[in-house]
Amino acid sequence: MFKLNSKLIAFAALVCSAGLGMAQDNKALIDVLIQKGILNQEEAANIQKDLAKSAAASQSKTVISGRLYIDVSDVTAKTDAGVKVDPSGFGTDVKRFYLGVTHQFDNMWSYNINTDSAFSSSTGATSTFIKTAYVQAKFSPAAIVQVGSANQPWIPFVEDAFTLRYVEKTVTDRLGVGNSADWGVHFLGTSNMVSYNFAMVNGGGYKNPTRTNSVDWEGRVSIEPTKGLIFAVGGYSGYLGKDSNSAPARQKASRVSLLASYSTSKLNLGLEYFTEDNWGNTTGVASDSGDGYSAWAQYKFDKIWSAFGRIEHDKMSKDLHPSMRDNAYILGVQYAAIKGVMLSLVYKNDNIDHPTSASTVTDYSEIGMYSEIRF
Repeated sequence: MFKLNSKLIAFAALVCSAGLGMAQDNKALIDVLIQKGILNQEEAANIQKDLAKSAAASQSKTVISGRLYIDVSDVTAKTDAGVKVDPSGFGTDVKRFYLGVTHQFDNMWSYNINTDSAFSSSTGATSTFIKTAYVQAKFSPAAIVQVGSANQPWIPFVEDAFTLRYVEKTVTDRLGVGNSADWGVHFLGTSNMVSYNFAMVNGGGYKNPTRTNSVDWEGRVSIEPTKGLIFAVGGYSGYLGKDSNSAPARQKASRVSLLASYSTSKLNLGLEYFTEDNWGNTTGVASDSGDGYSAWAQYKFDKIWSAFGRIEHDKMSKDLHPSMRDNAYILGVQYAAIKGVMLSLVYKNDNIDHPTSASTVTDYSEIGMYSEIRF
C-alpha cells in the first residue's frame, strides 16, 4: 500500500507541476487527492510549498541591455566675431554608451541599474556615471514605486515620442532645462488611456546625488484618447540641488511643459513646448525666464527607410537678455540596417542671435553619419 501511495504522490506532484500557471486547478486537484486518502495534510502542504518555489523561480529573470550612440561627422563652429573655434573638424564621437541590468524577482519586486558613459570636454576624458539604480515595487500597472535614481517624468517620455534620441536630445534636455534621471522616490503607472509619473527628487540630476535643505518635485500626466495620439502636461518646481546650508538658494526654479504627438506606421509628428522661470538661476539675485518649442516630423517610406526633420526656436533669457534667441534645425534620412542597428545621414544647424558675448559660438553646423546600436 505504501509503494502505491508513493507512486500516486509522485504522479500528483508531477501533474501539479505541469500546471504551474493554474493555481486554482492545482488546489482543486490536491483537495481531491486528500479526500481520496491518497495524500495527507502534511504531504499536501509540502507539494504546495514546492509548487510555490517553482512558480517563483519561473518568474525570476535577469535582462542585460546596452545602447551605443556613435557618429562620424564634420563640424564647423564660429563665434559671433566670425572666428572658427573648437570643436570644428572631422572626427568620430561616441556620444553615449549605456549598459543596464534589470532583475525581476517576481511579479512585484525588481531592481534596475544602468550606467552612462560619455566624453567630457571639460575634463578631456570619458566619465562613467550611474544613471539609474533603483528598487521597484509594482503593486499593479497603475501603482508602481521606484526608490533610487530613476527616469524623470518628462524627458524620457518625450524621447519615446520623438524616437530619434541618438540623433539629438529633446529640447528641454539639449538646453539643460531638466534632468533625464534623478535620485529620489518615483510613483508612476497607467490606467486605461491615462499615464502618470510623479517624482520627489534631490534636484541635482543623476550625476549629483547630494542632498540639500529641500526636495524638488516633477510630475507628468498624459492621455492617449486614441491609438497613437498623445497629449501630455508636465511641471517642475525646486531649487535644482542648490539649496544647501552653507549656500542657501535665493529663488526657486520652475518649468511647465506641454506635448502633443501623433504616430502611425507611416508618420510621426510631435510638438513640445516649455516655459521656465529662474532655471539655472536659483543662486542669482535677478529673476529671469525663458521659453521655447520643438516640432518634428518623420515619414516612413517602408520598414527600412524614413526621412525626418526638426525645428526649434528658444528664448532662454527673456528678462535679462530679451533680444537673444536660439534657432536650431535638423534634417536627416534614416536606414534600419538590421534589428537593433539604426543609421542616419544628418545635417544640423544651430545659430544664436544677439549673444551676450562675442566669444559665444553663434553658428554651429554639422553633417555626418549617426548610428544607434542596441541589444
